[in-house]
Amino acid sequence: MRTQNPKVWLVTGCSTGFGRYIAEHLLEAGEKVVVTARKTDKIADLEQKGDALILPLDVIDRDQCQKVVDAAEAHFGRIDVLINNAGIGFFGAIEETAEADARRLFDVNFFGTANTIHSVLPHMRARRSGTIVNLTSIGGLVGYTGVGYYCATKFAVEGLSDTLRKEVAPLGVNVMTVEPSAFRTEWAGSSNEVSASIEDYEATAGEARRAYHASVGKQAGDPARAAKAIREAVLAEQPPHHLPLGNDAADAALKKAEDLKANVLAWEALSRSADFPTN
Repeated sequence: MRTQNPKVWLVTGCSTGFGRYIAEHLLEAGEKVVVTARKTDKIADLEQKGDALILPLDVIDRDQCQKVVDAAEAHFGRIDVLINNAGIGFFGAIEETAEADARRLFDVNFFGTANTIHSVLPHMRARRSGTIVNLTSIGGLVGYTGVGYYCATKFAVEGLSDTLRKEVAPLGVNVMTVEPSAFRTEWAGSSNEVSASIEDYEATAGEARRAYHASVGKQAGDPARAAKAIREAVLAEQPPHHLPLGNDAADAALKKAEDLKANVLAWEALSRSADFPTN
């Protein structure tokens, strides 16, 4: 059903995967969408699907992020929702991962997310209205073998989002993180990986890497359904702070919460002993 009160959505990383599905769903629903990607030839067709503004954006370039936001504000008059989807993956044990590859992950996944947030926040603060949606991963709540640095970037975005939520809530701005499990996108097939593996990790990170590649096209998650779920959550009267997407994500998030609680309770006495005595 097409909306009667369209919002303006800025979506990053729309050339493939979640970004593409999200942009398509929003346009089909009658929303106004700023569709971005590093190469606009891959998203140019979306201009025919609805009220779309197609712009080039490499999120690691803060100046370009600001130009995109300025263009969107000039074209539509506002940005109601920012969806930080742009990101990259990397397969490899932590010890196997070169520093340059790790830094590249943080440049795109963490600092790229921060760049767009810095660009939209002044406008959202001025209007005392807006929603920021940061796509992380269930790997932002739970560490997974073979993708340690990728998970680290997503944990970092979760931490940034938790703090940002507290800072901007009094200003009328919502912050939500979305934690998908495995979906049928190009992520597992297109992500880079280590060029030289270490034999000692073949049974852990190596096996995980092979499993990720073997899962391409067989993942349980439907990205089209995910796009609908994200829009529904954003438009809810009380949007969630966290939105795990997929059965595996929901199960893993609940288990992490249970394990954390059990661990804290088991060591509670020792934990509390570290403070100065109260009397």
